[in-house]
Amino acid sequence: MKKWGYLVSRLLWAGVATWVILTITFVLMEFTPNAQYAQLQFSAAQSGGDPEQALETAKRLRGDTGTLWAQYTEFLSNIVSGNWGWSTYRSQPVTEALATAIPWSMMYGVPSLIISTVLGMTIGLYSALNQYSREDYAATLFAFMGISIPNFWFAIILLVFFGTVLNWVPILFDTGVAQNAAGNLTLGGVFSLANLRQLILPVVVLTTGSIASLMRYSRAEALEYVEADFVKTARAKGVSDRMIVLKHILRPASIPLATLLVGDLLGIIFVGSYLVEVVFGIPGLGTLSYNAIINQDTALVFGTIFVPTFIAIVGNLAQDLSYAYLDPRISFGDDE
Repeated sequence: MKKWGYLVSRLLWAGVATWVILTITFVLMEFTPNAQYAQLQFSAAQSGGDPEQALETAKRLRGDTGTLWAQYTEFLSNIVSGNWGWSTYRSQPVTEALATAIPWSMMYGVPSLIISTVLGMTIGLYSALNQYSREDYAATLFAFMGISIPNFWFAIILLVFFGTVLNWVPILFDTGVAQNAAGNLTLGGVFSLANLRQLILPVVVLTTGSIASLMRYSRAEALEYVEADFVKTARAKGVSDRMIVLKHILRPASIPLATLLVGDLLGIIFVGSYLVEVVFGIPGLGTLSYNAIINQDTALVFGTIFVPTFIAIVGNLAQDLSYAYLDPRISFGDDE
């Protein structure tokens, strides 16, 4: 199988995985009791209307009429066409609600990912090259502390200390500093001093745990190659320490770390956002999903679940393709 064949097969499997997740989501949504229907029937009965007619109207608007197979095919076609339903909580299409929330999550998620990746891998490599030194022990202690501290607790402590005691950062997140008069995000508003100032603590909270995780794994992977025979041979040939670290230690150690980077991307932007955004009041994807669950907005819940799931599939696909680049020994099944 050639490289293009491998790529096509991975794309097909990604499509199959997406279809399976969509099917499971549809089944869960279909058989989950909808409290809004009961509330509509109760409201109709109180106002002297017909509860059954109110229920039928609500189901028709939601697309719950017809056979289960018809609903399923319509559900898939709507996903492909971008019609993800109507958010009753936000009173707008689900896609518009997601498009509004995702940039707020990216504001602190992307810097957290970049900072944690660079610092985590750098500290891990330095710790591996200086094993059992004071710096190594300090980095290991930081790693265990960073992994052990819950994000929501750390966020609350930082917010109380820097926001209330020292009054260095605002306690309430102000969306207006990044928006224009029409309520739209602007580039100047995103990079304004006021907006960057209120994003410091969320970035610190998410970066702390991610740096610790990447540092621990980077150190463990790099230690396998620090005393390897090919590294000793490179030193004996007079290869510079910089080239040894970058080419002979970092590159093979990056193969298992690629999997961790995909997990960190999801953990930082999506999983961590559920708690961090609620604590700091950031109107991102986590807050949107939390409010959708509280208000039993089924369509919006699906949207906030499907986006990170789809990114996970795409990320794992990119991860598989990056393996062969990082390690030439990994083949695509080509004939010798």
